[in-house]
Amino acid sequence: MSRSRRVLLKLPPWLAHALRAQRGPVPWSAVTRGALSAGPLLLVAVQVGRTSLGVVAAIAAMLAGINDRPGSRRVSVKRIGVPALGGALGLVVGTYAGQQTGAVVLTVILTLVGLVAGSISAIGPVASAVGTQLLVASAIGAGMPLPEPGWERALAYVAGAGWLLVLRLVLPTPGSLAGDFRFDGERKAVAGVYDAVAELLDAVGGPEAMRRRAALTAALDHAQDALAGPRLRRYASSSAERRLHAQYAAALPLAEAATALAWAGEAVAERASEGPRRLAAAVRGNNHTGPLPAPSRSAPALRALDDALLHAAEVFDQGRGGDLHTRPRTPRDRLRAAFGSAGREYGLRVALCFGASSAAAQALHQGQWYGQHEHWYWLPATAVFLVKPDLGPLASRVLNRAAGTVLGAVLFAGFAVVLPRPEALVALVALSGALIPVATRHFAAQTAVVTVLVLALVMVGGEPQASMGRIGETLLACAIVLIVGHLPMPGQRGGGVRARLAAASEAAYAYLTHVLDEADTPRIGSGTPSERRAAASERRGTPTGHRATASERRVLPSDDRATRWTLRREAYRTLAEARTAISLSAHELPALARHTEGADEVADLLERLVDTTTACAVHLDDTGRIGPEHTERLTALLDELAGPVERVGLRPPGTPLAG
Repeated sequence: MSRSRRVLLKLPPWLAHALRAQRGPVPWSAVTRGALSAGPLLLVAVQVGRTSLGVVAAIAAMLAGINDRPGSRRVSVKRIGVPALGGALGLVVGTYAGQQTGAVVLTVILTLVGLVAGSISAIGPVASAVGTQLLVASAIGAGMPLPEPGWERALAYVAGAGWLLVLRLVLPTPGSLAGDFRFDGERKAVAGVYDAVAELLDAVGGPEAMRRRAALTAALDHAQDALAGPRLRRYASSSAERRLHAQYAAALPLAEAATALAWAGEAVAERASEGPRRLAAAVRGNNHTGPLPAPSRSAPALRALDDALLHAAEVFDQGRGGDLHTRPRTPRDRLRAAFGSAGREYGLRVALCFGASSAAAQALHQGQWYGQHEHWYWLPATAVFLVKPDLGPLASRVLNRAAGTVLGAVLFAGFAVVLPRPEALVALVALSGALIPVATRHFAAQTAVVTVLVLALVMVGGEPQASMGRIGETLLACAIVLIVGHLPMPGQRGGGVRARLAAASEAAYAYLTHVLDEADTPRIGSGTPSERRAAASERRGTPTGHRATASERRVLPSDDRATRWTLRREAYRTLAEARTAISLSAHELPALARHTEGADEVADLLERLVDTTTACAVHLDDTGRIGPEHTERLTALLDELAGPVERVGLRPPGTPLAG
């Protein structure tokens, strides 16, 4: 363990999180898009004499750049486009509310907008981004002095975000020349799944096994999202896309077998991971796999791994498409999330912070504290990024926001003295846009870059240098959010964590119940264990182009297994979401972190339950029954879950273990 890592572990959790940054290679494609987005838009607007609309478009491009994360082009449509529509709506609401109402009514309207935006943020990451832009844009629309009507501002906002989205869809990315240009993000995501399977197999029997299993879940979630993005048709419409769907589906039995091996805890031969790595290279290069090495078949999980490799070889040759094993969320599911305990707590917290900061800003603005600077909207807009729980723990957000704002304001104050206007300021906007994809790895760095960009936009729009005002309003917003964030709230605190844990518990029990039902159901088309072993013996060394025989087809996925894989994916995905929420809560100040104590223990037990269920399913496929060791482990886990589940305020669903 590195020295810096040891130092972070010794610090209080809330402070250690504030100092932690993500690592990885520089996303040069996103950097290029950032450089070509806000800066050029602003330059064109200045040249045609519509600077104010250019400022709005640049702000939209900046916020879209924050949402420009790695993934497929299809997912970027939803990740960038949908929040931009929310921002355009907020700009219209804020503009007309600011023009036609007084300070008190405006504050009430913004508070209600905060309640709605906070509630919908509990639905998921994209909905949270919608809520963020809705709030920021409503504050900008109400407070930014622009000559254009609300609908023109909204069009400029959509155009700014739309321009970045066009760049995302059109510009190539590294590695996009292999195969179909449109699906390079999907291809990278699917290849990542096979790499994660190989890494898990290498770690089986060692201390890194559980971490690798979690990494496999993350890779599967990422690939599933990349392939399940919005499309004009319901099903994959091209041969390249159908092939990727088939390759993703073929990875699921491999992941299941690898998870079962990790559960057993016995190390496997090195050649076991060679097959998944060759499959990853075939996906990445869009070519054939070649011969795949056959692992040992001395245990049910190893036989399942061998069968899965053979099935993948056939799928890679045929590429006829495959089920993504995901069930889309219905409008009812989204409404339940928004109006459930997490949505209510989230909405109330955001409404109070946004409303309080708007009221303070109006009071200071009406009292002429700002002098000639008409930018009271900075205070509520800053509070938005501080109050969003999914952006990090509260203390970490406040510390990083304050430090980043001071750094960015000081840097810009120096630039403003020496840089000519407006050309150099436009170049500074372009440079800041290019830095955003890198700066998003740490909230303080992101804040510093955004501060420089916003101050440059203010000066291009005709206002004087305002670094000190920016620092003062940020510190005031930090104080407001810290106070409101620690106020007693109606109901039980930690509703977001409990909602995630409840969803994970339901998914885990649904998966377990399905596997237990399979144990009581005759295995249709799966063959006896002796038939499986005989067929496997015949298949050793089978070339990739070999067509499966009748006996081989009996071990290929059935409809029951497809349902099982869908339930397994939901169980692991909801567990990962719960883990993220628990981690964020654990890094809050002690006054907030205590409300979710014990949640990590429940998540650990649920994770072990899902792993054990997966091992049961693999053993069931091989022998036609659940072994006594598996039954004993399941019973112990269910008994062990009862106490911690009650302590965190959850009610576990009943799960029959008869038979």
